[in-house]
Amino acid sequence: MKVSAKVLKKKLIYIFKKYSLSSTHAKISAEAIIKAELVGAQSHGLSRLKMYCDRIKKNLINRKPKIKIKKISKSASLIDADNSIGFVSGDIGIKQAIKNAKSSGIGIVAVKNSGHYGLSSFYAEQAVKKNLLVLCFTNAPPALAPHGAKKSLFGTNPICFGSPTGNNVPFILDTSMSKVNRGKIRLAKKMKTKIPEGSALDKNGNPTTDAFKALAGVQLPIAGFRGSGLAWMVDILSGVLTGASHGGKAKDPFDDFSGPQNIGHLFITFKSNLFLSNYIARIKQNLKRVKKLPKIKGVKDIMYPGQNKYKRYKKNMNKKINIPHEILKDINSL
Repeated sequence: MKVSAKVLKKKLIYIFKKYSLSSTHAKISAEAIIKAELVGAQSHGLSRLKMYCDRIKKNLINRKPKIKIKKISKSASLIDADNSIGFVSGDIGIKQAIKNAKSSGIGIVAVKNSGHYGLSSFYAEQAVKKNLLVLCFTNAPPALAPHGAKKSLFGTNPICFGSPTGNNVPFILDTSMSKVNRGKIRLAKKMKTKIPEGSALDKNGNPTTDAFKALAGVQLPIAGFRGSGLAWMVDILSGVLTGASHGGKAKDPFDDFSGPQNIGHLFITFKSNLFLSNYIARIKQNLKRVKKLPKIKGVKDIMYPGQNKYKRYKKNMNKKINIPHEILKDINSL
């Protein structure tokens, strides 16, 4: 079934309001899910809707959170999200980081007691539109084994960096520390499709392309021990530093209903002209040099991070969103 983004957004807002989210929180959440579909990240879109609603229903996501923002300094703030839905705590966090940076040149905001907040690129985009550079970190439930261990502990723990480019397509690198993000494996499980070879091991340590076995086993990090180290770094920055869960204690939103997730986020923003007034001219020069390099066979354009996602978004904006039968059943039941 195919539905326009506009119609689908109204449906999602209706569902979230039905589950007692405020109109504002319902809109923020619906927009994040729709945009994930439009940029081609179905693993972070409609396939997660039922999970969010299940957690709201069980009072593991706070319907009426009392979010507190504590001012640490002119640049730094700590946010207690009070177990709000992650989209909302992430949105408040990045907006506070933007505000701090506009005021003092640099903004750093830590968020605790949050939940899964979708794609980090959504928050980076907000900062880049304000001519800021941005770093976003968030931890996640156990999926990766630390290098040398055979039990998962770190999440897929994405890292996101954004920069203005002087045109309407920002530079945004948003990548998890696993070869395949966990959402794609969960979607493969739901759709009964295989996952790429070399992305996961089963519970016995054997390579697998079976999503069910991968979720019960261990996902493999990018770049071996380097990816494991980066995942650990993100766990420290968004978990240890912020006061959120860390060291494998973040709860899986799909399978663990014993309590709130207590996910942590860290947003760092700073003015692009903090050190030099001609940053935009320099970043344009940087991109131009890379794009002028000789290309390998079959490559028409050397694209920087964020270009592909922007192209997909523009291409899909006026198209209807395809809803697989399995996910349509979830939407209708909700």
